[in-house]
Amino acid sequence: MLAKDAKPGAIVLQLEAPHIIETVHVQSPSARGGNTLYKFRARNLVTQQKTDFACKGTDLLPEADFQRREVTLMYSDGSEVHFLDSQDYNQYQLPAADIAEQMQYITENLTGILVQIYNDECVGLQLPAAVELKITQCDPGVKGNSATSRTKPATMETGAIVQVPEYMKEGEVIKVDTRTGDFLGRA
Repeated sequence: MLAKDAKPGAIVLQLEAPHIIETVHVQSPSARGGNTLYKFRARNLVTQQKTDFACKGTDLLPEADFQRREVTLMYSDGSEVHFLDSQDYNQYQLPAADIAEQMQYITENLTGILVQIYNDECVGLQLPAAVELKITQCDPGVKGNSATSRTKPATMETGAIVQVPEYMKEGEVIKVDTRTGDFLGRA
């Protein structure tokens, strides 16, 4: 693909390894005849290291030989988390330490989880943009708190702590953004 067509989430081959593009910054020159530069911040899917690189808009970015497979959570044995492919029932595992941050949004029956496969090896996990989680512990609300925009910390069923409006109570199910960890609304 051309560098000017690359969007966040695209997977390209950079430095002989697959990288997922996280941000794109376009820099237009002020001089005549100057080429527009596209600055990318990408994350190596194998080593999880961040890489910055820049290209002209007409430069080619090779796409990585890469697959995404829909999976469901099977179990976690402490050191690894095991997933089951929804179509061909292959099993994939990822080190628990590598996906610890993402595990705080995964429940037993969550659908839409994708594993990222490169050279027949599972290298990453992609969650849906929003998930529904149940509040298991938070301070009780006080009458009249619904008119303010103050928040309070609430513990979810997975152990994640999310800032929620003061009027939320234990037992309510809310939507949480998996990219930022922000409260989106009631489910």
